[in-house]
Amino acid sequence: MHAESLLSLAATAAAEHHFQTVLDTVVNGLTQQPGVIHARVWLLKPGDICQDCFFQKVCTNRSLCLHSVAGAGAVAHVDLGELHEQFRRVPLSNLLVGRAAEQTVSILRHHGQEPIEGVIRPDWAELEGVRSFAAHPLVFREETLGVLLIASRETISGQEFGWFKMFANQAAVAIANAQAFEALEQAKAAEEHHSRQLKQVIDLAPLHMFIWEADAKVSYGNQASQEYFGTIPLKPPMEFLDLVAHPEDVEPLKEGIRQAFAREEAFEREVRMRRRDGEYRWFRYQLNPLRDDYGRIARWCGTRIDIDDQKRAQDRTQRENLALREEIDKASMFEEIVGTSPALQAVLGRVSKVAPSDTTVLINGETGTGKELIARAIHRRSPRASRAFVSVNCAAIPRDLIASELFGHEKGAFTGALQRRLGRFELAEGGTIFLDEIGELNAETQVALLRVLQEREFDRVGGARPIRADVRVITATHRDLPAEVEAGTFRSDLYYRINVFPLKVPPLRERREDIRLLVEYFIDRYAKKAGKKITSIDKKSLEHLQSYSWPGNIRELQNVIERSVIVCDTDQFSVDPSWLTLKPAPARPLRDDLVDQEKERIEGALAEAKGRVSGPTGAAAKLGMPASTLDSKIKSLKIDKRRFQTS
Repeated sequence: MHAESLLSLAATAAAEHHFQTVLDTVVNGLTQQPGVIHARVWLLKPGDICQDCFFQKVCTNRSLCLHSVAGAGAVAHVDLGELHEQFRRVPLSNLLVGRAAEQTVSILRHHGQEPIEGVIRPDWAELEGVRSFAAHPLVFREETLGVLLIASRETISGQEFGWFKMFANQAAVAIANAQAFEALEQAKAAEEHHSRQLKQVIDLAPLHMFIWEADAKVSYGNQASQEYFGTIPLKPPMEFLDLVAHPEDVEPLKEGIRQAFAREEAFEREVRMRRRDGEYRWFRYQLNPLRDDYGRIARWCGTRIDIDDQKRAQDRTQRENLALREEIDKASMFEEIVGTSPALQAVLGRVSKVAPSDTTVLINGETGTGKELIARAIHRRSPRASRAFVSVNCAAIPRDLIASELFGHEKGAFTGALQRRLGRFELAEGGTIFLDEIGELNAETQVALLRVLQEREFDRVGGARPIRADVRVITATHRDLPAEVEAGTFRSDLYYRINVFPLKVPPLRERREDIRLLVEYFIDRYAKKAGKKITSIDKKSLEHLQSYSWPGNIRELQNVIERSVIVCDTDQFSVDPSWLTLKPAPARPLRDDLVDQEKERIEGALAEAKGRVSGPTGAAAKLGMPASTLDSKIKSLKIDKRRFQTS
């Protein structure tokens, strides 16, 4: 035997992946070595032909034996098929190959060293002139696979036997690799067959279904899904989300899927997805792991359920319910516009003309004149009457929060933004939004409002995609906006946009003829509320009410009537004259009141947070504003935050 040719044969066998080809390569190659007339491979397997086995009488262990799997040679006196039939099964401990397998030792026998019965077919060995037998166990990773045997007409030297053993060790590796590869191919074929069956099944499902392999590199969408979304290219599934999901939903969806993979648990999320015609619709996206018999995840099965109609109906109902709740809870001045004075009738005449249109209206009037009531009257007489009316007092909201209040914010847009929040414009979708005290808006929010009026769209705070706004805008103010424009505190372009149809609400002193009607209306309202019966009005009290200048307008009148009804002990209504003759204290500017309110809120939050500004438990989070903004306010309001700190 030659070392070089054995090394070449080992390399050839190692390059093969087909199991039987490796076996045939080994035995055929060995018979090309000088003197070798026969080579055979036996592999250890369970006994299976024990009743017909040539060695059944001498076999003591029928659970495991050597199975002949490949043989080759150039023999002259015995047919190889006959030889294979007789020795296709060999018990352990029997003959050279049996002992080599059981004891995992290499055996070299020369003719005459021991009785010829210790080898295969003594008569055959004599006839063929066999001088040497060599057997070597095929061992891979300490597991005996079988035995390799050769018969030679030449005496095998010790050096040649060493070369044979090294070759046998290499052959064992090649055989083990081929077995593993073939098993893998069989498993892959079975898996592909199973996948084809699974695809056929899910194609029959009416739901939008898809399959992700365990490594998330291959996916398949069923027929219903492909018809709805279009044919999906064969790309890694996570890349599909960049094509079928809304840009705002892609990253949250991907992150949720990654966590599902990491935790090996089901996942569900509501997302917007684009169908083949380009329209985005809401879907319930579900992903569930499918496990094999060992509990390992073999693949993931997903569904997409179209919930767009349901989602839109829910959102619309939610918006309308919120708006309705706000209307119910709001302490409005009164439910109806009361009065017959020419000044009031002139305003109502203009209301009836502008209401049917979608024109933007600016209502101007002193505090307490009923500007919101006029706005509601416009809404009730408009085509949007069946939809929401949302009222916002811009002066009552901190300037740093007004944008979030009007346009909403995304989760994480600022410290304390723990979830997405719909703004007032979204709540008013399809209806009317009333922006009272419009002159209090800061410059940044003025720009955003101008965009709504010009382009009919806005962005949530922290959002990246514009949101369409189908909303009629009505604004109101008690301030001199032209003077504000002149002073540079209010944008001129915004003023011209909101002042398309101006309405001036007269103060109560200019419609004194309405005072009696208003008094009667409020008496009836508050008497019923107090459980009292009032049948007449004191004449002098009525004269006082009609002659008073009413700097607080209808709101002041309402308060006086309510207070008088509470203290009234008879069925005749009267008013304490001192309530109408007291000179009111000079009113503080509204801006000063707001500063005091803001300072009080910040100090309260600092007290709760023990002087801490940032962090999840800090004052900024409690107030729902960025920590940097709160720090600026603390400095501008000259608040000493150290006095709230505790040791």
